[in-house]
Amino acid sequence: MSSAPLTHVRHVRVGSMNAPKIEAARGALRAYAPDAVVEGSDVGSGVADQPIGFDEIARGARQRAERAFGIGRCDLAVGYEDGLVDLGGEDGESLGVLNVGCAAVTTGEATSFGLSSAFAYPPGCADPALRAGEPIGDLFDALWRRHHRGAAKEGPSAERDGNIGKLSLGVLPRSEYARHAIVCALFKLLHPDLYEPALVEKR
Repeated sequence: MSSAPLTHVRHVRVGSMNAPKIEAARGALRAYAPDAVVEGSDVGSGVADQPIGFDEIARGARQRAERAFGIGRCDLAVGYEDGLVDLGGEDGESLGVLNVGCAAVTTGEATSFGLSSAFAYPPGCADPALRAGEPIGDLFDALWRRHHRGAAKEGPSAERDGNIGKLSLGVLPRSEYARHAIVCALFKLLHPDLYEPALVEKR
């Protein structure tokens, strides 16, 4: 199948300076726009440091993408935001707290979304993050250091393989985890005749 819908893409901005997020966007676009230059932009999400619930997670991703697009000329902008979702349960007992990543891709005319897979954090960091809105990355790093000798020398997980990289023993680094969400967010752009027929007719 032709990847023609994105061969015109030459410049992509990512709404973050986080290296794994930028690498995730590069990886997602490699198959569809191999000549695109992908660079990070220092923008905020406009949501809490620890997003809770699908609505806040998606809003953070969208606002990162839109703010990156507004910085200057580019063909696409990508926003990615992680957050926590409480699965709820009966009688007030939670079935678990999952981390979910959301990607938003905008052309300035249309914005599309994709989600990552989800994973459970250990209760020792998930519970306080959900109750007090503390950034789970800091809580997880502290928990990890308490259980692993030598981890104190490491920097923040978010700047490398991420918490999921540690939990998966390196099998699923953060850049790959986020790449899945970005690829899913690209579907609307890969098939504009199916998703955005009005935009196709306008062109």
